[in-house]
Amino acid sequence: MEQNNWINDTMHCHSLEDALAIQFGNNTRIAKTRRIHGGDINQAFELELQDGMCLFLKANTKEHLSFFTAEAAGLAAIAGTDTIRTPEILGKGTVEEDGGYSFLLMEFVGEKQRRHDFWETFACELAAMHQAGTDGLVPGGNYGFFQDNYIGASRQQNTAYGSWIPFFCNCRLKPQLQKAAHYCNPGVKEKIPVLLGRAKEILIEPDKPSLLHGDLWSGNFITGKDHTAWLIDPAAYVGHAEADLAMTELFGGFPKAFYDAYQTAAPLAPGYKSRRDLYNLYHLLNHLNLFGKSYLPSVERMIANILNA
Repeated sequence: MEQNNWINDTMHCHSLEDALAIQFGNNTRIAKTRRIHGGDINQAFELELQDGMCLFLKANTKEHLSFFTAEAAGLAAIAGTDTIRTPEILGKGTVEEDGGYSFLLMEFVGEKQRRHDFWETFACELAAMHQAGTDGLVPGGNYGFFQDNYIGASRQQNTAYGSWIPFFCNCRLKPQLQKAAHYCNPGVKEKIPVLLGRAKEILIEPDKPSLLHGDLWSGNFITGKDHTAWLIDPAAYVGHAEADLAMTELFGGFPKAFYDAYQTAAPLAPGYKSRRDLYNLYHLLNHLNLFGKSYLPSVERMIANILNA
């Protein structure tokens, strides 16, 4: 479909110089490079061109180009809803010199001052994204995505399903539970089939599929030049909107004004709080699998809460 073609049209380049030349002309040169710290997976840089324009560059090994292909697809899908801003994608590709690396080149969006109704506007724009059409994003189904992608550095399965509940159980919970099994004691392992059965009882089908950011915590949005929230670092897929809302609450949460405004714009179905832990168990399991057993007590408590609810 047209939207899918647009998502896949992101220019693949064989050098950073090619990417710059395509966007800004053959005489474009980098005047300054500044390392930006904070990410766990990729290296990040601010590039200043000779005319003063600044760009944002992510880099990794050549073997990890798929990180950037997936990120570009997610950003393009979000931008395609015309509801909430994302940085413009300027190019991606691989470089052979100096040992080789892969890269994603984007518009540089420095943190700006927030407008007075920042959180209310963020909530309304996110709700609008969740209400936007998803045609062309899940060939052969309603839930999933047209390609697998990543949640952090973990592969995220996006197999197409016609219904939300089996998608979430089979493509979200089950793979992470299987990876985490070696961390768990026998008592917890015995609860896994029970947990998956309980998930099918707790979850509900949404009124409509929604495009999700997929990893929506406070580190994955920035304040753009229009003083509103811009989404970055997506793990995008089509799912239930309340899964995005649940993630916003996992690591500290957003201000009350955000949730009040979202509820006004797109009221959540009754019982959301009983489903929130299931959605966030996926993210806690992923953290356990990525970063180790320090997350095990949180995972075990959440499993107990779900089973005892």
